Amino acid sequence: MLNNDRIWEKRMKSFRNLLVLSLAAGGLLLAGTAAKADPLTITLDSPYQAGPQSVFTFDGTITNTSGATVYLNGDFFLLDSPLTYDDTDFVNNAPPTLDAGASSPDIALFTVTVPFGTPMGLYTGTFQILGGGNNSASDVVASANFDIQVTPEPPGFLLLATGLLALGFLVRRKLIA
Repeated sequence: MLNNDRIWEKRMKSFRNLLVLSLAAGGLLLAGTAAKADPLTITLDSPYQAGPQSVFTFDGTITNTSGATVYLNGDFFLLDSPLTYDDTDFVNNAPPTLDAGASSPDIALFTVTVPFGTPMGLYTGTFQILGGGNNSASDVVASANFDIQVTPEPPGFLLLATGLLALGFLVRRKLIA
């Protein structure tokens, strides 16, 4: 019986050591995640837009949530095909730097073009601002997701309705005659 108690004590000690090690590793992972938080926040006025339009403009503000000045040196996009983007608005409107706690005015940030013939559906994208602590840094300092719901053109509905109406009229006329 004494031997079983010793085995049990060794197993419990191993279990406690494993638990402490796991908690320490988890704490380090959480600390690493918190340290990686973006210093800027992008707030899009309308992150979801829908319609048959061919061009969608995304406006918003950029806020520095860090304790230091951040340089805004460029931008990067991830966007579902076949949509295309134009970042001229960001290049022309965004300030070169944002001081700690400062925000940009509400500005046009970018436009997305929906080519003619794009299938209906939901298209997603991510807009990222690159920069950092100096004017040559290229870290991701802010990120914002957006969605575009492509809907059919209203004239397409009218053409479909007119065609179905004409077809119904012709079928009815054949049935009566």
